[in-house]
Amino acid sequence: MELTSSIPVIQNLVYIFSSILFILGIKMLGKESTAVKGNFLSAIAMLLAVLVTTLSLDINLLTILVAILIGASVGSLIALKVKMTAIPEMVALFNGFGGLASFFIAWSQYSEPNINLFQTVIVMLTVYIGGLTFSGSLIAYGKLAEKIKLGKGSLLTNIFISAFYLSLLMLVFVLIDPVFFNFLDNQPTLFYVFLSFTILAGLGFVLPIGGGDMPVVISLLNSLSGIAAAFAGLLLLNNVLIVAGSLVGASGLILTVIMAKAMNRTIGNILFVGYASSSSTASGKDQGEVKPINTEDAFLILENASSVLIVPGYGMAVAQAQHVVRELGELMEENGTDVKYGIHPVAGRMPGHMNVLLAEANVSYDLLLEPEDINPAMDTYDVAIVIGANDVVNPSATEEPGSPIYGMPIIEVHNAKTVFVLKRSMSSGFAGVQNPLFFKDNTRMLFGDAKESISGVVSEFKD
Repeated sequence: MELTSSIPVIQNLVYIFSSILFILGIKMLGKESTAVKGNFLSAIAMLLAVLVTTLSLDINLLTILVAILIGASVGSLIALKVKMTAIPEMVALFNGFGGLASFFIAWSQYSEPNINLFQTVIVMLTVYIGGLTFSGSLIAYGKLAEKIKLGKGSLLTNIFISAFYLSLLMLVFVLIDPVFFNFLDNQPTLFYVFLSFTILAGLGFVLPIGGGDMPVVISLLNSLSGIAAAFAGLLLLNNVLIVAGSLVGASGLILTVIMAKAMNRTIGNILFVGYASSSSTASGKDQGEVKPINTEDAFLILENASSVLIVPGYGMAVAQAQHVVRELGELMEENGTDVKYGIHPVAGRMPGHMNVLLAEANVSYDLLLEPEDINPAMDTYDVAIVIGANDVVNPSATEEPGSPIYGMPIIEVHNAKTVFVLKRSMSSGFAGVQNPLFFKDNTRMLFGDAKESISGVVSEFKD
């Protein structure tokens, strides 16, 4: 009896300890050098919280351990099998299943007897946010994997958008109208209709948004999954779930704001407007001829360069070129060249995508620079090597007021003495805007697979 009465005390003490580990873990995720340790601390915190919660549940501990083992096995298999290029898609799915878990928790609580007005409001909020996060994340995954081509203006998208507004209207009625609440309480069928509409709402929320805005959308969905978890914690009166959900919700929202700021756009513009196409560069107007270069000529220029800036983009991820990029950087350093890496916040398919790829290749964190650190000294670089990046180095953002991306902070590689652009073709980036950088006098285009092109330059250095 004494042990049973002390269980809540033990649980709250462990919850406090887990919350501290969560806070430390998230703080460590802010730096590449401590990110792995931060991830490990957060995982330990969650494991402790789950195990101590089972003390007050009428569930066999073996059942919980088996479930943890199955989940850990599936997660480990995914982590081992997934390619670095698919990390953004995996993160989108993680966000979605986090939202789905909260969705099911809220659904189960609605079926509890004697549910009051406050609990119903929290249930409705959790169901709405969790359901929207789940289905929205599935669409984000599909867009990142280029499996979903539907966008703004299609009939199906418009139907899902209607579902989004209808579900939002139902939610508002519950929050402000007690009569509707009582009606809902006496009509379970209406609640199941609401469940269905919340799933459709996520489709209508994300489908109209372009692929170029998916990094921001992933951050926002991550925030929403945390908010849903915090509301689920309120329903279950679980302190650690409230704390963990609040941390994820707040950090995800901060990151969303940072990402939007890096694109010089508001969150509302990203979610409900998207890129406009109103300039000559957007329409693909002829801007001159490009100047191709081969690996031998690129080597001769790099061999004599005293400073080189490497700017990676999604093309590097697709080509899995990060290891040969690091090798090229090391060979140039051995040749006496000062080598740095320019990292734009929205390069790739998710926040920190390029940092993760270069960290995997063991590129020193000290060599990674952000645009505000690079741009003032850009004219001192002998060569800027752009590997598959497009919109984040597009000079239209600074030179063409009519461009859809005008005002977006970029890495101003066009101010370097020489620019190498490694691309497979002349296709535009996610924003659908042609890049005048390709046609500038100081730009040379090295066409082909980025990994093969850089490997060719590496071979020249070794020979």
